[in-house]
Amino acid sequence: AVVSTQSTGMIDYMGDDVTPQTFLDVLSGKYTEKGSRKTVKSTKDDVIFVNFADHGGPGILAFPHSELYKGDLDRTLEMMSEGARFKQMLIYVEACYAGSMFTKLSADMNITAHTASNSDESSYACVLDEDLNTYLGDCWSLNWMNNTEQIMPNLDSETVMEQYDIVKKMTTTSHASIYGDLTTITNEPLSTFMGHGKGLKDARANEFQMENSIQSQDVMIDWLRRKLRKTTDEGSAEELKQQIKDHENKEKFVMKTIDAVGADLLGSPEAVNNLKKVSLAIRHPGCNEAVMKEFFAACNCRIQDNPYITKYLATLSKLCNMFSADIIVKTVGKYCYEQ
Repeated sequence: AVVSTQSTGMIDYMGDDVTPQTFLDVLSGKYTEKGSRKTVKSTKDDVIFVNFADHGGPGILAFPHSELYKGDLDRTLEMMSEGARFKQMLIYVEACYAGSMFTKLSADMNITAHTASNSDESSYACVLDEDLNTYLGDCWSLNWMNNTEQIMPNLDSETVMEQYDIVKKMTTTSHASIYGDLTTITNEPLSTFMGHGKGLKDARANEFQMENSIQSQDVMIDWLRRKLRKTTDEGSAEELKQQIKDHENKEKFVMKTIDAVGADLLGSPEAVNNLKKVSLAIRHPGCNEAVMKEFFAACNCRIQDNPYITKYLATLSKLCNMFSADIIVKTVGKYCYEQ
């Protein structure tokens, strides 16, 4: 995990210094004791480009050891907008459920967010390298970077909206989405936010074959299974089998527990199934944060260690539109601690 505040690519923050609070402090120009201590000292005349890539969940962006919640991001962006801390801001986010973070962006905030997924779905990993036994990137990110390299160094030849339209068409695994200002920033050339590609005239787009795509939530278990198929050591094989079994059991536990919480509050499993069909809307970010924190702690699971759990978290977020945080937190504790 790294954060750079410079066009040179120098790393200002890495490892344990990359936390939600550090990210918000750097973005808003607040003093921090972490890393290089450099922050974005922007004014009303500056433009800001943010690119974020990690796991995500309903109203959540994951950091190495903790989570950034929608309410905290909303407050920071509102504070910066109201305080004239930028002229325009463009945010790119590669994460599952990324769209759920930006539903509160209004057109007059001078912020546009382009996300790999909408509020209801996973993003996807692409380009499996069999030799390295890993996916080389995420489909949406590979697409926007590939498109950018194709026009390098003439980044003034394509607008933000043109890139969005191109990348949306290229990304067939998830629904690329856009939020906020859809009239001014979207008509700006990419060079406004990404520079003019000076010194990168020899950049060449890589022609990746977008095959073998997989939900980002399932990459970790898929990696373990592929590693198991390739190993010839009996001891390593047994260890990998146990790891896979542990993760499969954890996923079943999370699915069962969240369904039980929903059935307890709604009155029946059928009501839970009906709720799952409703589109996700984070109307109460404070409730969403409180419930998620309780679930992670009480059920002993984390997005960073168990990314597959994000497939089931939306039910908890939707319950926040129907019940108070206190009631949901109490019910989560009841079922997590009992099992």
